[in-house]
Amino acid sequence: MSERQRAGDAQAREALIERYLPLARKLALRYRHSPEPLDDLIQVASLGLVKATDRWDPNRGFAFSTYAAPTILGELRRYFRDRTWAVRPPRELAELAFAIERARERLTAGLGREPTAADFATHLDRPRSEIVEALRVGHAHWAMSLEAQVSDELPAVAEFVTEADHGYDEVEGLAVFDWLLAPLAPLAREVLRLRFDAGLRQSEIARRVGYSQVHVSRILRSALTTLAAHVHATDFGYELVG
Repeated sequence: MSERQRAGDAQAREALIERYLPLARKLALRYRHSPEPLDDLIQVASLGLVKATDRWDPNRGFAFSTYAAPTILGELRRYFRDRTWAVRPPRELAELAFAIERARERLTAGLGREPTAADFATHLDRPRSEIVEALRVGHAHWAMSLEAQVSDELPAVAEFVTEADHGYDEVEGLAVFDWLLAPLAPLAREVLRLRFDAGLRQSEIARRVGYSQVHVSRILRSALTTLAAHVHATDFGYELVG
């Protein structure tokens, strides 16, 4: 069949591809624990099989399966390298991350446990610091949804990584406050700031601004009346509390 294939027999080519499709599927299943859809991985592996079929030269003495397997795996690795990064790292780090993954199965079998960063560093003859960075990079392939459940008993990821940030409310409040104070004279703005922002009593404000408490009380009443009219005129949607 190989001679017919080399002569361009399309039927022989298709038969060879069909015969080794189970090999492509088996190699794709190595990555079944990744978040990538298995159907996509099988399609990538099948493309690698087609490339191997078109490039194979039986005169070189290699069995087709011997040539096809690394070709298919190479296609899968290129797919992960080029297509699946949620955050794309420098190419050198990405290559090292894949070298680690290629070595993981062999080291696990030899050590009888999950390899450590030091194990990978020794095996790949790379500094441990580079291995640690590449291991972190390996997690950049996929961004986990904040709605994903950690387990059946635990809440979504967002419950662990987020918390209420009151800074946004404070910034919005200051922006609204500045907008509200726009129609007021500088003295009225300062009196309002000392009363509602600093929380001072009228007697304390009077000492700060150099006026009597009675005058400060008038300024406050007048300022709140002006602000209420300002809000109602623009239908801003905030309720003023005296």
